[in-house]
Amino acid sequence: METELSEFEQQMRREINAFMDSEQETRRKAATSPPEWPVEEGGEPKTKAPRSKPAGAPRTGHLVKLAVRTKQLEMDSVFEHVSSSISKVEAQLEAEKAARKAGYPIIGYVVETRRL
Repeated sequence: METELSEFEQQMRREINAFMDSEQETRRKAATSPPEWPVEEGGEPKTKAPRSKPAGAPRTGHLVKLAVRTKQLEMDSVFEHVSSSISKVEAQLEAEKAARKAGYPIIGYVVETRRL
């Protein structure tokens, strides 16, 4: 019985170490890799389009905050998405689609939905 328990503990320790090593490697890659900026055809970085509304003009839509994860046993992160939709449900669906597109396959719950 004692050997089975020690073998189990050793196996669990190996799995935990492998998981932690892969998580640290992912963080290291994210910290060292340069961000991918959008590039136009001429090789120049894209500049932001001029704003169509003045800065003080009222906006419509929702700011949706989601709790997201990339792995099953990872801590939740907050993902924010600004939607121009006046429907709260549609804004939440847009936010979930944007989160999945950004690389967060696991969406836990809606943290907050606020009108703009």
